[in-house]
Amino acid sequence: MTLRVAVPNKGSLSEASAAMLREAGYRQRSDSRDLVFIDPTNDVEFYYLRPRDIAVYVGSGELDVGITGRDLLIDSAATASEILALDFGQSTFRFAGPVSQNLKESDLGGKRIATAYPGLLASYLNSKKVSADIVRLDGAVESAIRLGVADVIADVVSTGGTLRQAGLATFGDALLRSEAVLIERLNVSRDQGVETLIRRLNGVVIARQYVLVDYDVMSDDLEAACALTPGIESPTISPLQKSEWNAVRAMVKRTDINRIMDELWAVGARGILVTDIHACRL
Repeated sequence: MTLRVAVPNKGSLSEASAAMLREAGYRQRSDSRDLVFIDPTNDVEFYYLRPRDIAVYVGSGELDVGITGRDLLIDSAATASEILALDFGQSTFRFAGPVSQNLKESDLGGKRIATAYPGLLASYLNSKKVSADIVRLDGAVESAIRLGVADVIADVVSTGGTLRQAGLATFGDALLRSEAVLIERLNVSRDQGVETLIRRLNGVVIARQYVLVDYDVMSDDLEAACALTPGIESPTISPLQKSEWNAVRAMVKRTDINRIMDELWAVGARGILVTDIHACRL
């Protein structure tokens, strides 16, 4: 049966989703005006939709799976669930108010809070038993306070630059930490196409997070070196022509690799090489 996948149509989430799907071996559209694209090799139909609508289509069962933001999934209240975090499109959902007011979360009671995510905000306020008026807006909400329709805003924040330009500052803890996620309908049986997609995307996520490190180390220093590079299961160790030397290969978190290279050198490892991983199955 043909797998039907919803993909974001525009913006950075769209570009990153397409790049990940290509790395996972799926063909993608070459013309951004195409709203449907068929990959006959993998028997997949891709539907390019507004990210905010994807959870609704998947939850209704019209499409099998989709890629959207965790914040959009929760805000939609659709009958869909997250099945895989994709490690891109990270953001936080936070409260913000005028810098001069130095607001705290305990000040929210009775306030007018503007947001483009009313479902997500209402769920949070209910969980905290806070009574406030939700002002529903579509799109950017940074001007809501200046224009007098709200006292506070609740919005997705990536770097905070837009808020600072509007004279606003975040306060309180993050309501939600979001990223791009793969979603499916609740309580549905997965077919082989979905299982394959999950394995492939997970392989891309891991390949992006890890690198392979190879190095040579003397037998006396082998245990200390392997403690620095334990790998996923365990490192691969091979004897070299010089009997007192060993070759070691292991997967290492990409973000840690420079520190680990320094530490390997300090314990006596030499010939340290790092290689990108393009795909994997673990």
